[in-house]
Amino acid sequence: MAEPVRCWPTTDPLYIEYHDREWGRPDVDERSLYEKLVLEGFQSGLSWITILRKRPAFRAAFKDFDADVVAAFGDDDTARLMGDAGIVRNRRKIEAAIVNARATVALRDDGGLPALVWSHRPETGAPPGSMSELPAQTPESKALAKALKARGFAFVGPTTVYALMQACGIVNDHLAECWVRDEVAAEQEAAAARLG
Repeated sequence: MAEPVRCWPTTDPLYIEYHDREWGRPDVDERSLYEKLVLEGFQSGLSWITILRKRPAFRAAFKDFDADVVAAFGDDDTARLMGDAGIVRNRRKIEAAIVNARATVALRDDGGLPALVWSHRPETGAPPGSMSELPAQTPESKALAKALKARGFAFVGPTTVYALMQACGIVNDHLAECWVRDEVAAEQEAAAARLG
C-alpha cells in the first residue's frame, strides 16, 4: 500500500504525526496558540524538526505554556531557562516568551488571543501545488504582526506570524494533493463559525 501524499517528504514518525494531526488543524485555544507562537519564535533560524524534538522540554520549562504562570516568571526563571540544555537557549527568545505570556493575559480583557489571531484570517485561495508556492509572509500576517506588537507582543515579525497562521489553521497551506487538505478545510470552516 502506497504512503499517503503529504506536503513534505519525511520518514520521521514525529514529523509525520505533526503533519497529519496538528499542522494546519484549526486551533482556537489560548494555551495552545500561545505555545505555537512561542515555538515559532524559537524556531526562527532553526529547522522545525529541532523544535518538535525539544517540544517536551519546552513544555516542561514553560510550565505547559500556562500564560498565567509564565507571565509571573522573573529573573531567576530567565536564568533557569538559559541553563536548560533541553530547550533553545536564546535570551531574546526566552524574554519574548515571557513578555508574550504577559501580553496574552492582558489581551483577555479585549477578546483574547484566539479572537485577535483569527480576525486576520484571509480569504481562502486556490490550494498550493507545491511548497515553493507558499509565501513567507502575507498582507494578513503583516497586519497581525503589527496588531500583536501594538498589544505588547515581542518577536512577532510577519514571517513568524505567518508560520503561526499556518500551524494553527488560519490558513490551509496543505498542498492540493495532500491527503489531509480537505479534512483541514472542513475543520477550518467550523472553527471560524465558532469564533463568529
